[in-house]
Amino acid sequence: MRFRQGMMLASAAALVAGAALAAPVVKPVIGSFGFDESGMDRQAKPGDDFDTFANGAWEQRTEIPADKPSFGAFDTLQDLSQQRTRGLLEAAGPGSKIGAAYAAYLDTKAIDAKGLAPIQPWLARIKGVNDKGGYVALLAEAGRNGVNGPFGGGIGPDQKDPNAYTLQLGQSGLGMPNRDYYLSSDPKLVETKAKYLGHVERMLTLAGEPDAAARAKAIVDFETAIAQVHWDNIRSRDADQTYNKMRVADLQAMAPGFDFVQLFKANGFATDTLVVRQPSAVAGEAKLIAAAPIDVLKDQLLVRSLEEFADVLPKAFDAENFAFFGTALRGTPQQSDRWKRAVNWTSAAVTDEVSKIYVAKYFPPATKAAMDVLVKNIIAAMDKRIDKLEWMEAGTKAKAHAKLAAFTPRIGYPTKWRDYSALTITPGDAFGNKLRANQWAFEYNRGKLGRPVYRWEWGLAPMTVNAQANPTLVAITFPAAILQPPFFDPKADPAVNYGAIGAVIGHEMSHHFDDQGSKYDGTGKLTTWWSPADVSAFKARTAKLVAQYDAYEPLPGFHVKGGLTLGENTADIAGLSAALDAYHASLGGKKAPVIDGFTGDQRFFLAYAQVWRRKHREGDLRNRLLTDPHAPAEQRVWTVRNMDAWYQAFGAQSGEKLYLAPEARVRIW
Repeated sequence: MRFRQGMMLASAAALVAGAALAAPVVKPVIGSFGFDESGMDRQAKPGDDFDTFANGAWEQRTEIPADKPSFGAFDTLQDLSQQRTRGLLEAAGPGSKIGAAYAAYLDTKAIDAKGLAPIQPWLARIKGVNDKGGYVALLAEAGRNGVNGPFGGGIGPDQKDPNAYTLQLGQSGLGMPNRDYYLSSDPKLVETKAKYLGHVERMLTLAGEPDAAARAKAIVDFETAIAQVHWDNIRSRDADQTYNKMRVADLQAMAPGFDFVQLFKANGFATDTLVVRQPSAVAGEAKLIAAAPIDVLKDQLLVRSLEEFADVLPKAFDAENFAFFGTALRGTPQQSDRWKRAVNWTSAAVTDEVSKIYVAKYFPPATKAAMDVLVKNIIAAMDKRIDKLEWMEAGTKAKAHAKLAAFTPRIGYPTKWRDYSALTITPGDAFGNKLRANQWAFEYNRGKLGRPVYRWEWGLAPMTVNAQANPTLVAITFPAAILQPPFFDPKADPAVNYGAIGAVIGHEMSHHFDDQGSKYDGTGKLTTWWSPADVSAFKARTAKLVAQYDAYEPLPGFHVKGGLTLGENTADIAGLSAALDAYHASLGGKKAPVIDGFTGDQRFFLAYAQVWRRKHREGDLRNRLLTDPHAPAEQRVWTVRNMDAWYQAFGAQSGEKLYLAPEARVRIW
């Protein structure tokens, strides 16, 4: 659905018809108006820590489940989605494709009984390579099998021609999350690197490989050298710097240490051009590959293969893989029950087959209709906010209005499903099913090259508790599973729905106007459509936001990366502001009622804080600070300190920890 520029807010009558925003008649799922008052710490001052004020008691009484690195509102809903999907898969039975996939993954006795036999042909293929030419062919096959190599990429929309697909190539080749884990001198990261070395050695040992310690060290040394040429994750999120379109011949000349022509030919990528995301890193990796002993390259691929398929190999491999990536890296003490992992894998392997039956049972049409109203109102509120910008020139405002009018909101589930008829799922063959699913996904994506962009295709399954903005499609996406309490409840107070799912809607919408999304015009094309003065004024404001988040130190020695999280932080402020405006407009000029002693604006901000309540294990929080483009949940709640309405609602005063003087509050959109 597309909305016209300058639309009016839906009338009060329309909101009542939409059901979601009417005054509560029946008790909501949470509390008396949609917010968990029992989770508050009323002894805390909102102006000192609004997260503790809204969620402190919940944080005190909540234990992170043993199989999770962190826990919060998103996880509560994801657990529900997982349980529902389990029921659907069990009901489908082993005679169906999804039921057979699920059952085979659950059958650990059959997996253990087969030992390494299913993967041995591939391991033998790796070991049989004797030169760099054979290694390139091996990497092509690895890519088809779903095994990560030294380069990443695939087929995606061309950012400067958003109706066409293009081949994309970028840096990869690390076993740990990013370069910081290899290069930092921080004692915690040095310790993690040592644990990673032990993990690589144990994987080789489990596979029966001799001299595992020396070979593991050679792999980690090679990856450390790769880390040194990698771009950091702040630079890697820059849409301008990472768009480098070139001929394949030019790539080959730039990075002569690796035969890209052979790689692309072997993988069936029939193209003369591609986009290279990090040219210097790709060239640096090619040089390192040219200099590396062939045995080190083969060993790295062998370990990556064991990691990729660890969950469908004998228990020792699965346990070792979790011991590092789950426990050592993120602090999670216990692996999830096998049924949960079976649900996750089946949902990822045959996504749309699972999605179809999920939405048929768990996504009522009334929810979509109510969301349509919410989305329409928040887009209209953002439209008005653009008019009020004092830093943007009139010509650019007109283009911003046009971009907003071009939005495609996608709610619940896609309008078309993918065809899995070419994917063979065999009962009792967990390894083969995973291998074939990886190969199917590779072929499906390879087949996009040379075709118009599949504008109907989503990046999220309906069972996923998340939301998404897509800059090249000018789309915002809200899967079915997130459209439930605490995010959305038809029986909740309107202030709660606007502060929760409304803020999520505003957030995803605002991504199209954050520091990177704003580089794409109303057609989804990466281009310069702002005046130099607009760009300068925008950067001055976002620089203040970077500095604000850089100052946060959730763990000793580990700060939030304001540059890495800038897009999310910008979207949080802008989206929350637009949602509040839409809530005010929905009142139709009437004063919001006071409920349980809370004003409408107080309920709005409390609902926002409630959806971000989260507890982290130390390893998980450290990993997020190093790799996640989102700030931690607590700091996302603190977004409110930039909004005048929050000060008015809760009376935050100078001297309190979150207080910002009016001139220091960041105002962008």
